[in-house]
Amino acid sequence: MKNNVHICVSSDCDCGMTRRDFLRMSALATASTAAPLLFAGDARAQAHRGDDQPVKIGYLPITDATPLLVAHGRKLFEEQGLKTETPRLFRSWAQIVEAFVSGQVNVIHLLSPATLWVRYGSKFPAKVVAWNHVNGSALTVLNEINSVADLGGKTVAIPFWYSIHNILLQKILAAHKLTVVTRGRGDAVKPNEVNLVVLAPAEMVSALAAKSIAGFIVAEPFNAAAETAGVGKILRFSGDVWKNHACCVTFLAERDLADKPEWSQRVTNAIVNAQLWARSNQAETAKLLSASDSHRYTPHALQPLTKVLAVTDYSAYEKRGIIAHPAWQQRRIDFQPYPFASYTEELVRAMVQTKVEGDARFLATLDPKFAARDLVDDRFVRKAIAAAGGPGAFGLPANLLRTETLAV
Repeated sequence: MKNNVHICVSSDCDCGMTRRDFLRMSALATASTAAPLLFAGDARAQAHRGDDQPVKIGYLPITDATPLLVAHGRKLFEEQGLKTETPRLFRSWAQIVEAFVSGQVNVIHLLSPATLWVRYGSKFPAKVVAWNHVNGSALTVLNEINSVADLGGKTVAIPFWYSIHNILLQKILAAHKLTVVTRGRGDAVKPNEVNLVVLAPAEMVSALAAKSIAGFIVAEPFNAAAETAGVGKILRFSGDVWKNHACCVTFLAERDLADKPEWSQRVTNAIVNAQLWARSNQAETAKLLSASDSHRYTPHALQPLTKVLAVTDYSAYEKRGIIAHPAWQQRRIDFQPYPFASYTEELVRAMVQTKVEGDARFLATLDPKFAARDLVDDRFVRKAIAAAGGPGAFGLPANLLRTETLAV
């Protein structure tokens, strides 16, 4: 990892992948480091042999975690006959992966590209059982930047190399003939280059306000927070580049899927039911996630959360030319739980073409069709969707098939 990666020193740093975090995750790929964690996880799993295992959620305080938090807050897990513990908030992807592998938590949301890294780069036995949401991210820039071309010679932040944010940003930049680089602090960036740095999402808005970066691409509500604070503006919505793309997904340990299929089904049922409720109760969802709610799931104010979840009028963005594909008629964030195989296949192909830091050699030998079959277990979500009213209740095609649409 190069020295340009941001080192977070703030005690309240939310969900960024710092250099230390990346090294911790890389260490997990070694047998000597992973074995004790896996042993601990197996020991915890053995303590609950049946379906009495409590739901132990691990999450980061971003809108990507919405279904998990709604399911907990509205007691949808209890409706499925499950016990729950208070969800645990983590500050980085490294922390949440370590806790998941060691069995401290057993239901997490994770960046969809990061699941490739976890299962195939680090060989951890876990699978995607559902999508958490679609879209829900944006490229936000300084107010004086009016086009992608204006980013030439400047620095843009991403939350993690293995993220849909990195994939889509690099596609956008390439379409405008800008080259991605990773320069060290103080190194010159050419007019046809854009310097990428990894930054904690919670620090992105303040970094933009200080003009230490020219923009960032990340999950909500940080884009909305920059808008409401007046320090930045949306240049492009991620869902306007890759139609209804997944961002975070629900990740379960393979041991639970194999040994506790009924428990896994009930967990998936609750998460799917939470998504159905969130789709038609956007304002209530925003309130549940806000710092003013009694659950205190996130530190975010109600205003930016409402802007993300409940405001669906895109006319102002269309007038500014921000929406390139108004015919797609998408929400800023939406909840569609089915994990399309076509998406996983395209994700693998996209990651191979995306510049990342660290050892990514595993991607070169990863077959897209194999990954779509092996990474995802859709048995539980199919049943959950059927029980919740069928695919149409989520705006999904009846045959649960689709063709991926990417248009920069």
